Amino acid sequence: MNQTKTTQVTITKALLKNANNPKLAWQIFRRVILNSPTTNPPLDSVPTIARILIRSKMLQEIHTLHSLLLSLKPRGNSHSSLTSLVKILAKSGLLDEAFSQFKSIRVHFHGDPPCIYLYNVLFECCVRKQHMDYLMWLYKDMVVAKVSPETYTFNLLIRALCDSGRLEDARKLFDKMSDKGCRPNEFSFAILVRGYCRAGLADEGLELMELMRSLGFSPNRVVYNTLISSFCRDGKTDDAEKMVERMREDGLFPDVVTFNSRISALCRTGKILEASRIFRDMQLDEDLGLPRPNIITYNLMLEGFCKEGMLEEAKTLVDAVTKNGGSLNLESYNIWLMGLVRNGKLVEAQAVLQEMVEKGVEPSIHSYNILIDGLCKNRMLSDARMVMDLMVDRGISPDTITYSTLLHGYCSNGKVFEANNVLYEMIRNGCSPTIFTCNILLHSLYKEGRISEAEDLLQKMNERGYDLDTVTCNIIIHGLCNCGKLDKAIEIVNEMWTKGSAALGNLGNFFVVSADDTNSKKKCLPDLITYSTVISALCKAGKLDEAKKKFTEMMGKNVRPDSFVYDNFIHSYCKEGKLSSAFRVLKDMEKNGCSKTLQTYNSLILGFGSKAQIFEIHGLLNEMRERGVSPNVCTYNNILKCLCEGSKIEDAISCLDEMQQRGILNVSSFRMLVRVFCKAGEFRVAQEAFKTALSMCGHKEGIYSLMFNELLLAGEVSEAKEIFEAALEKSYDLGNFLYKVLIDGLCKDEKLEEATGIIYKMIDKGYGFDPASFMPVIDALGERGKKHEADELAEKMMEMTSDSRVAHKISQNAGELVRRKQNKNGGSVWQNILHREDGSGIALKTLKRVQKGWGQGSISSLQAQKYDLLDYWEPGAEHRGNIKKKSRH
Repeated sequence: MNQTKTTQVTITKALLKNANNPKLAWQIFRRVILNSPTTNPPLDSVPTIARILIRSKMLQEIHTLHSLLLSLKPRGNSHSSLTSLVKILAKSGLLDEAFSQFKSIRVHFHGDPPCIYLYNVLFECCVRKQHMDYLMWLYKDMVVAKVSPETYTFNLLIRALCDSGRLEDARKLFDKMSDKGCRPNEFSFAILVRGYCRAGLADEGLELMELMRSLGFSPNRVVYNTLISSFCRDGKTDDAEKMVERMREDGLFPDVVTFNSRISALCRTGKILEASRIFRDMQLDEDLGLPRPNIITYNLMLEGFCKEGMLEEAKTLVDAVTKNGGSLNLESYNIWLMGLVRNGKLVEAQAVLQEMVEKGVEPSIHSYNILIDGLCKNRMLSDARMVMDLMVDRGISPDTITYSTLLHGYCSNGKVFEANNVLYEMIRNGCSPTIFTCNILLHSLYKEGRISEAEDLLQKMNERGYDLDTVTCNIIIHGLCNCGKLDKAIEIVNEMWTKGSAALGNLGNFFVVSADDTNSKKKCLPDLITYSTVISALCKAGKLDEAKKKFTEMMGKNVRPDSFVYDNFIHSYCKEGKLSSAFRVLKDMEKNGCSKTLQTYNSLILGFGSKAQIFEIHGLLNEMRERGVSPNVCTYNNILKCLCEGSKIEDAISCLDEMQQRGILNVSSFRMLVRVFCKAGEFRVAQEAFKTALSMCGHKEGIYSLMFNELLLAGEVSEAKEIFEAALEKSYDLGNFLYKVLIDGLCKDEKLEEATGIIYKMIDKGYGFDPASFMPVIDALGERGKKHEADELAEKMMEMTSDSRVAHKISQNAGELVRRKQNKNGGSVWQNILHREDGSGIALKTLKRVQKGWGQGSISSLQAQKYDLLDYWEPGAEHRGNIKKKSRH
């Protein structure tokens, strides 16, 4: 016997000595077992070899070990070793292998049932792996084998049922414990209470705690904290506070978990000051036995302050942690970063990222993504790119979120070439675009009107097996509505109910070849956004009857409308002056629980304004104040429009003053005011409004052109000239300035020198402009006998035309303004002058020469280069990308 024991120890030592060479250890064990006497094999070393094989992930050898043990004769010698192997496998998390070997043991040793400990070990593993199928099989096997369960066994089973959401089954099993000779303990109650609370059934958990008391158990701190946390999550802070008091009555002092639950709930509901009071008490009132705050407490308060925009308090908290010798962890820094970014403190956020590095807290991919997202949303794209480069330099590879965020930033700002580069880099680095990434690109292409490219992208998404979701369909439907293909959009919506994403069907060059997704788990069905998009488009197109049909359809499909849907109808009716219809919709809107929005009020004000019902407008403004709805620039512009159309200048000025106080003016506001002031001959007031516009909106071309044109058309030529000269000094595009009218007016007023001065200033600034502008001056010089000066100016005109100047070019919409001075038979002023019978010979000669050379130059040379977002999804894309780069150089 002693010899056998010595042999066992020797084998075990040999195995441990070769633990780093698992294959050799396995060969040694196998050779010893096969060469040992059949009556007494050295099986004490089975746990050792089992652990070596598991650590080395030699699953095939583990399976062979089981077979080897089963082959030993007599079989009874290996039974304990086989069960030990199952225990080791289960405790190592290898549930599938453990379960398979256990079933094998039950087949070969059906008359020798396992002990309850083995079942418990397997149950524990099933709970960790959340494998209910195995657990239920084991439970039934335990019943069949007539193995008596323990309270611990029931606790494991109840926990598994609670975790899988089967609370009723868990409660039934709990109630049967006494029938099986097992009395529930405090852990049994705690597990079931937690199950109820996680399912949002805190009241049932409270009832169970009362049952616990009636059975002679005192609830422990875990039960109390679970209920307090649940009440806090549900916003039942009063119930949570009552539980804290009961906890104290039972002689249990709330611990840091209790206080963290209360602080979390208060912060979530916006009661940050109350949460701050509790936090302060935890820091100061040690005499009361309150727990000291831990890092979770600090993080909760930090997040609460940031959420409420209380950045000074958040900064004080951050400083206090470091001042007291503590340190922020990665989660703390990420919360602080998120708070700064959401509140627009991007410079400070970048400084925090640098501080993390300096203090040895390595930023995670999430840290960088937070900052990149904030920079992109604030159009600081070059900074976002620099942060991503910094991330790469520090050894962190960008993930799909990083690339998608940057891609979205470029697309949102119309930077297609840069977006193309990001997509190329993403694919080159082995980071495949997700459906979210593709949807960003798709939306950008439709937004820019690049329909064929959007359809090509859709085709590639389909070819690469992307599951086109409702978001994808909504982007396409929105794009079709915007490009005038409303009928096609409606057709897709109709077919989505039966075909899902396959409803996209034949869309331009695109055809969905995927199968009908009606049986898919992610069924692609129309949602609120789908119907909102189509209804909005129909209302804008004036097809209210069809919009109402879609509204009825969505209600029938149990898609509940929101305020936005109703606002579309209200706005359309108000725009048409059908106020009674608008108020009928409003009544139905409020009946269905949708509150008035700012858009609702703006539409109603627009409607009342069209009827000049000022009193009703003021009533709506009072209602907005009572409900806490702040008017925006659209609200005031609708009011201004009403006042200006009614020539109520004093009221308009009062409205302007209020807008100034609120700081919500835009160019459209001043456009209405300047026009009505000039129309009424109030040029001094108009000039004051012009100066106010410059101070509030900045020196914009639109403000200058507006004031210039209105003064000019009102006959205030001298004042208009001053505005125009200021615009020339600022090198504005002259497309919206009626400068030809100014030059003509100066000539007619016999201010020839001033007209000539305007021409030469425009030439000296490098402007390319309509050569017809020269004609009134050339003719006036000719009539005064100043042939030399007329010829000189004509030569300047010819020189400018032959140079094909495009600097500060006149925009195409300038023609719309100039047409206000065209004659009735149509045609441009240039063509009319060309065919005039009067005027100087030099002018006619020059005009004919200019006409002859008209159209020289290549328009294609001025077109922006087009970059295809899909280039890099084709085979050999990287090679083509290099060719493109070379061609640009």
